[in-house]
Amino acid sequence: MFIALITYTAPEIEVDYALAEHTAWLRKQFDRGLFLAAGKCAGKADRVILTRPLLRGKLDAILATDPFVWQHLARYEVIEFSPTRTAHEFLPLNEALAS
Repeated sequence: MFIALITYTAPEIEVDYALAEHTAWLRKQFDRGLFLAAGKCAGKADRVILTRPLLRGKLDAILATDPFVWQHLARYEVIEFSPTRTAHEFLPLNEALAS
């Protein structure tokens, strides 16, 4: 699984102009079943996305299609982690616990 932290690299007013496109892009990733949660973040990042387990290269390719990225408004920091404990609802996502 991955946590993708989004940090704005442009003034927030510029980011706001691309927010509708970013929101449509997010919806597409949720519809494809790739993202589990997304929202604003308190701390060093501006937004955060929690993904399903997938290949890192595939995630990088998906994140590169974010309008925030190709419009040079934000950058991603990706953190990979392997859950060893999950809530019951997440059990199917963690192969180590599901088996």
